Amino acid sequence: MTKALNYRDSGAIETGASPLVVLHGLFGSADNWRSHIRQWQGNRRVIAVDLRNHGQSPHIDGMSYQAMAEDVVAVMDRLDIEKFDLLGHSMGGKVAMTLARRHPERVARLVVADVAPIAYEHGHDDIFRAHRLVEDAMPESRREADEAMAEAVDDRMTRQFLATNLVRDDQGVLVWRVGLDEIEAGYADIAAAPGGESAWEGPALLLRGERSHYVPDSVLEAVRAVLPQVRIETIADAGHWLHAEQPEAFMRAVNAFLNQDQRAPLGVVTPPAR
Repeated sequence: MTKALNYRDSGAIETGASPLVVLHGLFGSADNWRSHIRQWQGNRRVIAVDLRNHGQSPHIDGMSYQAMAEDVVAVMDRLDIEKFDLLGHSMGGKVAMTLARRHPERVARLVVADVAPIAYEHGHDDIFRAHRLVEDAMPESRREADEAMAEAVDDRMTRQFLATNLVRDDQGVLVWRVGLDEIEAGYADIAAAPGGESAWEGPALLLRGERSHYVPDSVLEAVRAVLPQVRIETIADAGHWLHAEQPEAFMRAVNAFLNQDQRAPLGVVTPPAR
């Protein structure tokens, strides 16, 4: 039996709003969403989950979207939450789409952040190499870890993001808390399309970054085939980490949707603000 996932729960709140379940992306964790949770929790219960092999969740073989979706359902069952709003970024967005397709009765509204329901051909070889370089370096400071990663990853923001997964072992050496071996072995499943057979007919919002290459116009037909009631909005001057790069615009879009603001009809693409 799979061990239970770790999660952050803001606690029950009597507002009538559906609980919001938040799923991070590859090499992320629930910790990445702390500032957003602080804003949401005044109006609704928020549960941010560490997906398997991430954060403080167990290291488990297998990274299929079906398996990860069932992990999340098990957390909701444990919390006795029958129906919820669901938000997922990147890999977490694919988990969210899989869960909505496999358990449509559990999801009230779906928010997908900067990912499409397709298989991606690009890889993360540089990211995996950066992790291994840190393992080899056995750094005792974050500066040393950053220097090791810089050999494989030029972008400082990416290195800072990866460094959120560094923890000290009993000897004071910085080590990765992610299940790196399991993630690397299951990477083909991570790059694959999400699971599920049918379209999810409920209300959906897909947010994409203006500077991101993850959701180009060429894949919008595939998006609508899986999410026929989707509203697609573009966050101006944002890349793939749109929630971190443009947090205010991201929050406005998510809150408007979750509060059933219907100023933009479902099924349309809203261009970025200029």
